[in-house]
Amino acid sequence: MSDTRPTPNTVTMYVTTYCSFCGAAKRYLENLGIAYRTVEANDAETRMWLVDVTGRRTVPQIFVGEHNIGGFQEMQALDRQGGFRPLLDAESIAYKA
Repeated sequence: MSDTRPTPNTVTMYVTTYCSFCGAAKRYLENLGIAYRTVEANDAETRMWLVDVTGRRTVPQIFVGEHNIGGFQEMQALDRQGGFRPLLDAESIAYKA
């Protein structure tokens, strides 16, 4: 599990194979030119860890560095409110202006 934990200066997205919101989140990040890594959250250990850390059972769960920002809809809302890109800047994560 340790190699699947979020790390500084990285966007990490926990996903499952057949998740429409996961696909939408990937497209959103790609449209912004943001590099990200995905972690399959299909095993019980990863899912339990996500619930412990985020308090949520849903995917995707997106982390900017080690900061959980929620799922796809929360990421979109955070971006609309002007809070997403400052998090990226703080982690030195590149994106399209």
